[in-house]
Parts: sequence; C-alpha cells; structure tokens
Amino acid sequence: MTGERGETSRRSLFTLIGNLPTLLIDLVRNELESLKNEIAGKLKSAGIGIGLLAGAVFIALFALMVLIAAAVLGLATVLPAWAAALIVGGVILVIAVILALAGIGALKKGVPPAPTDTIKSIKKDVRTIKGTERNVTS
Repeated sequence: MTGERGETSRRSLFTLIGNLPTLLIDLVRNELESLKNEIAGKLKSAGIGIGLLAGAVFIALFALMVLIAAAVLGLATVLPAWAAALIVGGVILVIAVILALAGIGALKKGVPPAPTDTIKSIKKDVRTIKGTERNVTS
C-alpha cells in the first residue's frame, strides 16, 4: 500500500515537473495580456484627459481674446481707439518675444537630446577598465 502511494506521488510530481514549462508560458502570456489591458485603459484615460485639456485651452484662448478686447476698450476711454489697440498689441508682442526668447534658450539647453554627459562618463569608464585612461580635463 505504501508502495502504491509513493508511486502516485512520484507520478504526480513528474507530471507537475513536465507541465511546468506549459504553466510558465501560460503565466507569462496571462501577465502580458493583463499588462496590455492595463496600459490600454491608462492610455484611454490619458487620451480623454488630453482631449479635455485641449478643449480647456481652446476656451481659455477665447477668454484671453475677450480680455484683450476689454483692455483695448478700457484704454479707448482715455485715448483714441487706434492708440489703445496699438498699445495693447505692442504689450502682447513684447510678451510673445520674451516667451519666444525663453523658449529658444530652453531648447538650446536640450539640444542635442543624446545624453552626452553619460556617454562621456561611459567612455571614461571603458578607458579606465582597459587601463588606457588619460588625465584629460574635458
């Protein structure tokens, strides 16, 4: 009786070991499917959020135009309408130029997008490992 039980345990253990690759493949496949579904859900939510933000920016642009018109009309009570429009337009143009210059400066800091400092560090590490490191301060 003990012999039968031992063989059954061994047989089921060998069966489990034999099924292990299939079980692992199924596990990985299910995890990838779960990952795909989770990412799709998050991307859908992000897409809806981006769409709502784009709508908000669109409406805010119209609000800004109304405020600019109000500034022109407010100045027009003191100055002629053409002068009020010219002053408000000039102020807006100065703000646009300042923003453009700041954007160009930020863009120059980010170009080229390659991680140049990291590449230099890796090259230095490789030279150090090879024993060909030179004391260069660049």
